[in-house]
Amino acid sequence: MDAAVAEGGSMAAEDPARAESQQFQVDLRGVVDLLSRHIYSGPRVYLRELLQNARDAIAARREVDGRGGTIRIRPLPAEGGEFVLTDDGVGLTASEVAELLATVGRSSKRDIFDLPRSDYLGQFGIGLLSCFMVADEIVIRSRSARGGRGVEWVGSADGTFRVRELDDELPVGTSVHLVPRFDAGDLLRADAVRELATTFAEFLPTTVLLELPGGDVQITHDAPFLDPRQDPAATAAYGRELIGSVPLDVIELAEPATGTRGVAYVLPFAPPPGARQATRMYLGRMLLSERADDVLPEWAFFVRAVIDSTGLNPTASRESLVDDEALALVRQQLGAALRRWVLELGLSAPHRLAQFVAVHEVGLKSLIRHDDELARFITRWLTVETTHGTMSVGDLVERYERIRYAETVDEFRQVAGISRAEQILVNGGYLYDADLIRRLPELFPAVTVERVDVVGELDRLDPPPLDDRAAAIALEDRAAAVLAEVGCAVVVRTIDQPELPSLYVADPSVLRRIDRTRTKGITGALWGGVLDRIDGAVGEDRDDDLAARLCLNWGNRVIRSLGAVADDAVFARTVQLLYIQALLAGHRPLGDADRTLMTVALSDLVALSAGVTGLELPPLAEDPDPLSPS
Repeated sequence: MDAAVAEGGSMAAEDPARAESQQFQVDLRGVVDLLSRHIYSGPRVYLRELLQNARDAIAARREVDGRGGTIRIRPLPAEGGEFVLTDDGVGLTASEVAELLATVGRSSKRDIFDLPRSDYLGQFGIGLLSCFMVADEIVIRSRSARGGRGVEWVGSADGTFRVRELDDELPVGTSVHLVPRFDAGDLLRADAVRELATTFAEFLPTTVLLELPGGDVQITHDAPFLDPRQDPAATAAYGRELIGSVPLDVIELAEPATGTRGVAYVLPFAPPPGARQATRMYLGRMLLSERADDVLPEWAFFVRAVIDSTGLNPTASRESLVDDEALALVRQQLGAALRRWVLELGLSAPHRLAQFVAVHEVGLKSLIRHDDELARFITRWLTVETTHGTMSVGDLVERYERIRYAETVDEFRQVAGISRAEQILVNGGYLYDADLIRRLPELFPAVTVERVDVVGELDRLDPPPLDDRAAAIALEDRAAAVLAEVGCAVVVRTIDQPELPSLYVADPSVLRRIDRTRTKGITGALWGGVLDRIDGAVGEDRDDDLAARLCLNWGNRVIRSLGAVADDAVFARTVQLLYIQALLAGHRPLGDADRTLMTVALSDLVALSAGVTGLELPPLAEDPDPLSPS
């Protein structure tokens, strides 16, 4: 056998002309399964494919005799029967029926070079097969506008078909007849047909009529998004229906080279985090997709667009676009139109731009981290919190060449308390703000950015003058003894804010550990164990020099007087109240022990001021973590 195989192989190699070419065999049921599972999203598209074929037939007839323009749909009657879609388009001859309808992938919608024609919606020659998703048999009756007798083509899902010429005098055009499968009847009845026809074809430039028992209903009407200047009210009403509320603005979009035009509605609400823009896309005024996400740039999340094109190319399923040079051009030009809108709004109506930024600021900040194009034209209108109030980035970079920022909200609140008045400090603790500030030197080369931290700023503060140094050190030691049991160190520094008596400062890692300790006290064993493991993992990196500190301001009159207080009870209670006041000023939450400490200190100070003597200093409430303020 091996010799025979070898000999046969040798003969084939010596005489390749003896090998005969054969036709591929197509399993129509397999093709239909492929269409329904992997190309089309579902059987609902059968009506879209029939409508686009009918629309193309009408366009072809207008080239022949200038006539045609109506599509009629008769849904499946309630008592049973057949669904019928009829058009007065160009029709088919017997030879065209045999050539086009019997060959999968063969399409008449091509030019002399066998390239798809842009004035036809269907270009792949597979649309008719979508009807096999709802029916086991397709009957087509047609008569050509170019002359000849009528013809009937009957195709079955088993891959067979038959063609015959008709003696009846058919009108010019084509009718498609479907008897539904047992599981597809609802898709061919009036309610579903009306919904599908409206969804796919309400803006077609032909008349689509739905035949109902009460009379014909016209499905098609003008598209308000194609010429917004002609009827602004209709365009705005369409936008309200599309996005569910009144848009902030309507932006006209156009790219003439590809016959692309439409509008973008600026959303009056912030979309969910990470949401991309979604465009309702039409091709030749036939719906392609409700949510095409590749027509506008990724950063255009703040609009919902409705666009029609005659020059973009659909995929075989006609549910998305081919990502080619034409689509790239459209995306670029429409993105430029959106940028122009932002720039023009900033020049002509800055109050409206401020409203737009206020709605979409978080999303804009998230995108400019990675999108240089968006960052260049939108950053200056974004806002940040500073020690001088909320400011736009444009004002910030114009007024300050050196910008300091804190990475977290806690750091900002602490550093703001000890910053000099002439310096600017930006709060980078809100979502994306630190990333925004770090990018400023790239966008505004004259600006420098510096990150600050609590420990570094505290070290920069001046100690008391030499003449007062001994009194300040004594005050530190005495106050530290009072706050030892809450794990809070005491330092005395000169802060350029005489009205500020004290400031609670702590490294962010210390604050996180305090928060974990407090959380363990109110959670169950499971989360308590998780937090214990976190503490164990970071415990080796702890630095005792980074404990929480109460910074007493030697520039404050009360603090300077405090060192001269001889009564230990009065001194202790005053230090405790300064500690609680600093916690509140730093927006730190008070625990049960803190509230008890505040109540006892206030009560004792009132008693002492009233002349009550003999007060004993009870020990401070014990805390499981010496670093916790509670």
